[in-house]
Amino acid sequence: MTLAELGEAVELPARTIRFYISRGLVEGPVKSGRGAEYTKEHVTRLERIKKLQAQGRTLSQITRILSGVSEESDGPPPTAWWQHAIADDVVVWVKAGASPWRLKEVRAALDAFARQIGPGEASGKEEGEA
Repeated sequence: MTLAELGEAVELPARTIRFYISRGLVEGPVKSGRGAEYTKEHVTRLERIKKLQAQGRTLSQITRILSGVSEESDGPPPTAWWQHAIADDVVVWVKAGASPWRLKEVRAALDAFARQIGPGEASGKEEGEA
């Protein structure tokens, strides 16, 4: 089947399938070039990837699962962090999810530190989550 037919069969855009191929999640076509051909194995693999994504798995986790690496070696779950700009060249990362009183203490300490290191943008405000 062609890339368009494969995309129709698994309800994914061709762009997504090409991305999965580039990441190594899916093998490339059995015949490449203008007449690229895909097989039922491609359909099976893409359906499995979709099922794992529906379970909330990241592409990194899916790559490990499909390569046969045990989930125990998955590492710690990802955590969110807040970024605090102290100066133009100083940024402090604080783990998100701390209690409000703890965040108040951290902000006060960061503001004090910003005053100590001198001129610059000593905002201590949250700029985003990573």
